[in-house]
Amino acid sequence: MTGTTSDSCCEETPAPPRMWSVDEHLADVLSDVVPLPAIELQLLDAQGCRLAEDVSSEVDLPPFDNSSMDGYAVRTADTAGATEQYPSVLTVIGEIAAGAGELPKVGPGQTARIMTGAPVPPGAEAVAPVEWTDGGSGTGKAADAMTAASTSASSGASEEVRVLRPVTEGAHIRRRGSDLSAGERVLEAGALLGPTQLGLLAAIGRGTVRVRPRPRVVVLSTGSELVEPGEPVGPGQISDSNSYTLTAAAQDAGAIAYRVGGVPDDAAVLRAVLEDQLGRADLIVTSGGVSVGAYDVVKEVFAEYGEVDFRRLRMQPGKPQGFGRIQGTPLLALPGNPVSSYISFELFVRPVIRTMMGAPDIHRPVVRAVCTAELRSPAGRRQFLRGWYSSADGEVVPVGGEGSHLVGALARANCLIAVPEDETSVAAGRTVDVVLLTG
Repeated sequence: MTGTTSDSCCEETPAPPRMWSVDEHLADVLSDVVPLPAIELQLLDAQGCRLAEDVSSEVDLPPFDNSSMDGYAVRTADTAGATEQYPSVLTVIGEIAAGAGELPKVGPGQTARIMTGAPVPPGAEAVAPVEWTDGGSGTGKAADAMTAASTSASSGASEEVRVLRPVTEGAHIRRRGSDLSAGERVLEAGALLGPTQLGLLAAIGRGTVRVRPRPRVVVLSTGSELVEPGEPVGPGQISDSNSYTLTAAAQDAGAIAYRVGGVPDDAAVLRAVLEDQLGRADLIVTSGGVSVGAYDVVKEVFAEYGEVDFRRLRMQPGKPQGFGRIQGTPLLALPGNPVSSYISFELFVRPVIRTMMGAPDIHRPVVRAVCTAELRSPAGRRQFLRGWYSSADGEVVPVGGEGSHLVGALARANCLIAVPEDETSVAAGRTVDVVLLTG
């Protein structure tokens, strides 16, 4: 009997899957993301957006010389040498309120009553505050004097005011263009539009502005074990915290975030959720279902809708990651453990959101600090430990342990301590990289 020879010895052993570094994965993700197209928005709708172009003022601010005080518009020569004992007595020829169009001309020995913000009349060189007149130094007396003067003028009686001290040229006048000049660039592309920036745009007469819109981020967590917070938790179940953490993180990064409750490990349900959410998403962020396991519903459904690459990274926590597009919409699939998903968001999702917004600063600030305790790290992994950084001391203190489930420690941290791949330990007193979570 002739034996058969097995050819199994000739088969090649499959190469192990590629392990990506943190930097390689981030670079690959960002290479597929561009800023959202610029759109024109009404001012209040643009809050939180980034400017898509430089903005210059077409007007002077203030647009005309105006009074910074309630008082009297005067010629400086008429108040020279004035004292309480020997005041300058001036004839009041009119009253100028804010928004006034026709202005009286102030001649020698004359004055015009003027309100804050009102245009300075021709001939006047300064404003004497009402407190410097015979209305007295007290606000109540000054107001009474203005009221009495107004009553006197309306009755047709000749009115005079006594100025009790000299007024220098330009005193209490806001000069035209002293804030901004026509043609001056007031905001640069990439500027974040907050209350003061929107107020400036309104002040220069802009009703709309061209911006990069805030990306719409749909956040969903997967897993049949997830229960909505506030609902009873049965055996083997947990409250869904990831979707809340990641939605809040997306909002903090500047996005408009939509939270989708926990999606069970059911392909049909996940398909329905994706179909429902894709229409309003510029970016989809998921947590759970990216590890190697028996229940690979997430990978199965994502494969039906687009190209999503599931990969392993040389990092801890957060080794399994997914990235690609679902019907053209970028998707980042994060691990399900709470700490892993949040750290993955900070390292990879936040820069994507900031890039879409056109923000100039897409990464969290990184500082160097002295670590007060010894650290240990697995070989060949870049580890991110939770910590508390004190800028006053230049020190960082580890918070909690290394477990990717320790949400209590995560809530007490204000930074991540980064340990390089090629180090398995860091002695106390060593200087380390610290990623600030508040900048």
